Amino acid sequence: MTSTHLSLHNKTAIITGSTSGIGEGIAHALASQGANIMLNGFGDQDKIEAARSAMAQKYNVKVGYHGADMTKPDEIADLVTHSVKTLGGVDIIVNNAGIQYVCAVDEYPIEKWDAIIAINLSSAFHMSRLAIPHMKKAGWGRIIHMASAHALVASPFKSAYVAAKHGLAGLTKATALELAKDNITCNAICPGYVKTPLVENQIADTAKARGISEEDVINNVMLAAQPTKKFTTVESLGALAVFLCQDSASNMTGVMIPVDGGWTAQ
Repeated sequence: MTSTHLSLHNKTAIITGSTSGIGEGIAHALASQGANIMLNGFGDQDKIEAARSAMAQKYNVKVGYHGADMTKPDEIADLVTHSVKTLGGVDIIVNNAGIQYVCAVDEYPIEKWDAIIAINLSSAFHMSRLAIPHMKKAGWGRIIHMASAHALVASPFKSAYVAAKHGLAGLTKATALELAKDNITCNAICPGYVKTPLVENQIADTAKARGISEEDVINNVMLAAQPTKKFTTVESLGALAVFLCQDSASNMTGVMIPVDGGWTAQ
C-alpha cells in the first residue's frame, strides 16, 4: 500500500505524552495511516531520538519531537508552532499526557493536585485553543482527549485525577458544540486499566495506600471493576483513535467512549 492510499496521508498529528505507553501506541497507529507525527514527552533523549527515527522509517512519514512541559502554556504554544513550521500544520491533536498520584483527600499534597490538574486537564485546553485556529483554516480537524473511565465514575484516593478527567468530559462536550459546524470533531476516549508504565507505578502506589499486596490490587481493585477481567490494550486504543480521524466518524462528536471492559456499564 502506498502512502497516497492511506487515510491520513498529508495530515499532521500532535500526540502529547507520546514517548511511552498509550501515547506512543497511538502515534504508531496514526503514522501507520500516513499521518506525520509530532512526538512529545520526557525520557532519555537518545532513546527518544531512536524511536522517532525508527517510526519515520517504518511508516515513511515525517516524525518530529518537542519536549514541551505540559504544565507550561508557553512551551505548549511553542510545541504547536514548531509542528506547524516543521510538519506543515496541525490537523489532529491527541491530548494524552497524564500523571497520577494516589492519596486521601485530606492528605493530598497541594503541589501534586496542581500538577495533575495542569497536565491532565489544563494542557488539553491549551493544546485545543492553540490548534483550533489552524484546523479552522484547513477546514478539517480532529481533537481527541485521552480521558479515562474516571471521567465517568470515581475511585477513592484519586481525587485530583478523577476531577481532571471529569473536567476533560466537560471540555470535550463544550468544544464539540462550539466546533459543530466547522468540520472539526472533539471526542474523548475513556479507557479502563491499560497495562502501561503509569499503571505499573499505580499498582505499587495503590498497594501502599491500601496496605495490600500488588496482586490484590490487580485482581481485587483494578480488574474487579472490569467485568471482562482483562486490561485494555494500547493497540485497541490506537485503532479507535484512527477510527475517530476517519470520514466515517465525521458526525461523531462530543462523545465519551468507554473502552473499559464493561466497568462503566455497571
